Amino acid sequence: EQSGKKSYLTKAGDAMLVHARTIMRHLEAASEEMNDLRGEDSGRLRVAIASTVNYFATQLLADFARENPAVEISLDVTNRESLLSRLEANLPDLALMGKPPADLDLVSESFMDNPLIVIASPDHPLANARRIALADLAEAHFVVREPGSGTRVAMERFFSEQGFPYQKSMELMGNEAVKQGVEAGLGLAVVSAHTVEKELTLQRLVQLDVDGMPIMRRWYVAYRKGKRLSPTAEAFRRFVIEAGARRSELAS
Repeated sequence: EQSGKKSYLTKAGDAMLVHARTIMRHLEAASEEMNDLRGEDSGRLRVAIASTVNYFATQLLADFARENPAVEISLDVTNRESLLSRLEANLPDLALMGKPPADLDLVSESFMDNPLIVIASPDHPLANARRIALADLAEAHFVVREPGSGTRVAMERFFSEQGFPYQKSMELMGNEAVKQGVEAGLGLAVVSAHTVEKELTLQRLVQLDVDGMPIMRRWYVAYRKGKRLSPTAEAFRRFVIEAGARRSELAS
């Protein structure tokens, strides 16, 4: 059964599937613990990341691979909703994501800022404006990510807290589609600053100077509570934390 697809199992089948997954998680945890006690390490690293993280995570993984050439890395890029399902099933060793929900049994640690900004095409009427109030965007249309996107959840929470009823012009799947839509003049968008560094440098997009922005969030490295990290996974966890600290120092 794939996440998001309708199940055709009976109620008894669904119940057995839940128990089977629980058994598999316990068997995998037991195997990892035995390997750790014997001093063995498979040398494999399974990392799941939110799609927005992909803009810097691939460089992190490349740097880690150069320092650890014997490690076999598997990377799974997905949206937040699917990523949470994978974590719940204990599939990845580690996940890089936005703030995990409090009701999911995870161990998590923040490692880097994730500012969310408003972007526009360079010929937008507000492209060169300063100190733009949210009320000044009342007539603007926004291009938004698909349901389940962490960026969209954070954007809608912020707008709701500010009492700002934004207008949605189009819903698009993925960061690249959103950026292309904004560049084509379909509207504004709220995106992670990490996803548009190249476009801002090339002046294909501009960051609007909106009061109350950016929305400051953090990136987290997380894993299922009770999971015993392999030496390889623990090494990558430390690597991520240290890399985030170095990037923060350079930005300050």
